[in-house]
Amino acid sequence: MIDYSTYMMTPSLDEEGTAKAYARAQMRELMTFDKFVRHIAEHNGVFSRGTVQGVILDMCECLVEMLLDGKKVQLGALGDFFVSLNTEGAASQEEFTAANIKGVSVVFTPGKDFEGLRDRAVFNPVASRVAQAATLKAEKAGEATVNLEAAKRKPNTSEETGV
Repeated sequence: MIDYSTYMMTPSLDEEGTAKAYARAQMRELMTFDKFVRHIAEHNGVFSRGTVQGVILDMCECLVEMLLDGKKVQLGALGDFFVSLNTEGAASQEEFTAANIKGVSVVFTPGKDFEGLRDRAVFNPVASRVAQAATLKAEKAGEATVNLEAAKRKPNTSEETGV
């Protein structure tokens, strides 16, 4: 089940400047690498946690090596990985050097197993993280009401949002 909250936003290309409602996925739980490895090991039952962890770690190391070697890596149903460059423009091609390259990003294109996620998903509306944090803070303080507008104006901190 995918939890989501809604928010109002004016699209930058909207000439009329009319705000519209959009959805934002809300993370239910952070699944650490160790938890994910344990899930895979328990799900299949054939390989131990150590074997699963080793294969994934080795795959990541090899994936980085291949990407740095300029290769696009296809991992079947998982998808494809390749690099993209973040660059600063130069006045001409002759003036462009590697110093204009400011970063390297990894691009992931999902494979077949990720097709049709919308049709397979179940959606659950929930309060935004700001609203959840404000409600919890009010509960702890013994307050009966929450001023959501005030909570939305405050800058989010990791203490308030739990993130």
